[in-house]
Parts: sequence; structure tokens; C-alpha cells
Amino acid sequence: MNMRDIIIAKRDKNSLTDEQIKFFVEGVTDGSIPDYQISALLMAIVLNGMDEREMTTLTLEMAASGSQMDLSYLDGVPVDKHSTGGVGDKITPVLLPLIATFGVETVKLSGRGLGFTGGTVDKFESIKGFNIEVDSKDFPRLVKETGMVISGQTPDLAPADKILYALRDVTGTVDSIPLIASSIMSKKIAGGAKVIVLDVTCGSGAFMKDYKMAKELAEAMIKIGKLAGRKTVAVITDMDQPLGRFCGNILEMQEVFDTVTGKGEEDVIEVVTELAYHLITLAGKDAGMSEEVLRNEIRARLSDGSCYEKFKALIKSQGGELSPSGYPVYVDKPFDSMHVNSPESGYVQGMRADLIGQASVLLGAGRLAKTDSIDYGAGIGFFVKIGDRVERGDSLCALYQGENSTLPEERLFDAMDLILEAYEIGPNPPEKKAAILDVIT
Repeated sequence: MNMRDIIIAKRDKNSLTDEQIKFFVEGVTDGSIPDYQISALLMAIVLNGMDEREMTTLTLEMAASGSQMDLSYLDGVPVDKHSTGGVGDKITPVLLPLIATFGVETVKLSGRGLGFTGGTVDKFESIKGFNIEVDSKDFPRLVKETGMVISGQTPDLAPADKILYALRDVTGTVDSIPLIASSIMSKKIAGGAKVIVLDVTCGSGAFMKDYKMAKELAEAMIKIGKLAGRKTVAVITDMDQPLGRFCGNILEMQEVFDTVTGKGEEDVIEVVTELAYHLITLAGKDAGMSEEVLRNEIRARLSDGSCYEKFKALIKSQGGELSPSGYPVYVDKPFDSMHVNSPESGYVQGMRADLIGQASVLLGAGRLAKTDSIDYGAGIGFFVKIGDRVERGDSLCALYQGENSTLPEERLFDAMDLILEAYEIGPNPPEKKAAILDVIT
């Protein structure tokens, strides 16, 4: 078996055998296959695709390329949730304590933000003292204490995927459903999940720009999950505008606090409720409740204090500071440095979430390279969203910086220009889109 023959087979639109895929992944992992041949096969896959069996074999081989987590110490079925990312996506910090109130235990491995897609690790690190680099030996103890643990991704988890992802980024081979699906699912399987609930974001602020692409990705991951013996559900959510009222690390965690204390935005609550419902039912922790009763109970626990108590327990268990009144203590303090005002009267017709995300990066809330530092206090707060009425001169949003920010003033104005380009104002009220676009099982 040699790599040249494998490249030619896929170039000629043939299905690769399980043995060929295994040979490829092993060669990627041990470095025996040169980058130029890896890149050639990646491009052939982009152009000619993969069938369900090929995708599943690639996923399982990437998952097996490093260590795989043993979650047998959990009290129940190991579950995991993955989001394909977006602007203002603050779901995980709400979801983990919420499902913990139902007895669903979670070991969540998350990454840092890159570009305008915020990272869950960065959000938790905005809390003073919070330790996001948890030794895996401590996972059982922390789960027993609180029902959950969140940590940065370990380097020995699906190492083949990390190598392939880095090459895809520089060879124009990112846009491929089989490669995206196998990348996501390999990390979930290596992480020990038996139940996987996927939040597939769709719209201008997401990787999948339209519903058709989002559905195709969701269906590919569900097929992989089925063939790999994992219960998998995909929820397609709207990302044509930011989720909630804020984007930025501390700002989003402040909104998380509002949500777990019963004062959250409806779109955030809607998405959290949907994901929680599937995680709870697939984990068998629904206690025989009907769908309506369970959904109502999920919402009730966001306002009755039970989710808030679990949220505080999570922060304390990983070293995070809480004030005497129960508020998280943050590493910086956001301050409102500029308002962007509407140039005309009318209704908000649209919000280019990608441009808003780019504006947040300019302010310092995101990074363009993994080594970049971020301003935890930077971000954007939205006074109006799609469907809201504005008058000329009304504030569309506020731009925030941390107290320790050294941002040049011209960056503020560059961010303002992006915001003005992102907002579309028109004379008639638009039809509002639901936060949940589809659920695929």
C-alpha cells in the first residue's frame, strides 16, 4: 500500500477502503507521509467527497490516533455537546449547570476562540482564578462534587485531526462536509461521548452560511454517529444575528449570570432549552416526564435558583472567585467607550453577524492568531436586533473595552464603520426568524 495509489483512487472518484484510510491516518500521525501528499488527498476529498462508510472510518481512525477518554466513572451515559460556533455563543456555560440539575454529568473539553468565534475557555478564564487547564486525574473528583468539569482540550486527543486541520487551513481544503464532519465527530468520540448533541449554527455569523449547507453537515455527522454507535441529534440554530445581547468574554459571562438567575434573553433560553431537552432525554434522565413537562421544567430551573447554585458550584470547584453576594469576580471591568447611532429611522431588517464579529476582534475581544492576547473586557452590547424599531440617532449598540485597554482610538472608529455596515435599516417590520431552525435526529 502506498500513498500515491490512495491519492489516485480518490482523484478518480473511487471509495477508499478501510485499510487505505487507516494507512493514511497512521501516516499523518507518525509523520511518515509528507505534507504534500496529505494535502493532495485532502484536495481530492474536497473535490470528490466521501460516502458514509468512508467518513465514519476516517472519524474512528482519527479518534483512535491518540488517547481516548474513559468516562466509566460517570453516573450514567457520557454526553457531549458541540457548537459549530458564532457570535455571542454563550450556551455552554449555561447548559452544563442546567443539565447537571437533572443528574446529567458532563466532562466538557473546549477550545479557545480564533477569529470572531468566541471560545468557551476564554469566557471562563475571564473569571478570576478559574482553572481551565485541569489534570484529567482530577476529572472524577470534580464531577462527583458538582456533576461537571470543563477543561481545555488535551494535545493527545485525536492528534491526527490537529495535523489535518492545520494543513486544511493553509491549503484551501477547509470547505468539505466529510472533512468538517469527521473532524468534529472524531474529537467527540475520542472524548468518550456516547450521546452527542450538535448545535449547527447557520447564517452570516456561522461557518455554514445557509440552511442547505447546515443541514448537509448535520446529516453527515448524524450518519457518522449512527454507524459509530453514538446517539446523535443535530439542532440547527440561527446565526444571522448575534445570540443574546452581548458578544465579548466578560460581557457574555455577565449575560450567562443573568440567564442562570432567570433574566436571560429569549433566544438564548430557546437554544439552551432545546439542547438541554435532547441531552437529558438521550441520557435517560427525563424521569418519565412528557416532552411538554420536561421543557417547562428546564425553563423553570433557569429561574428557580437550582441552575444558579450549580453554576456557582462549578466556578468554585475550579478555583474561580465569587463575591460575597454570589457574583463572579472578573479579571477586568468592561466600560462603555462609544455608542454607534442609527443613521436613519426604520426597522432593523438584518445584522451581518460576521461583520459584527470582525468589529469585536478589532476591539480586542478575539484573536487572529492563536498566540494573540485578548482584552477580556472588550466586546459589543446590542440595544436593537432584527425586527426592532429605531429612530435616527438612536443607539444601535455600545462598544466596550476593558479598563486596562490600550486600544488606539482609530480602531474604535474602524469597528463603528463595520457595525454601520452590518446593520440594515428599512421602512417595514421584517419577519422574525426563530432561534431554532430545525432539529435532525
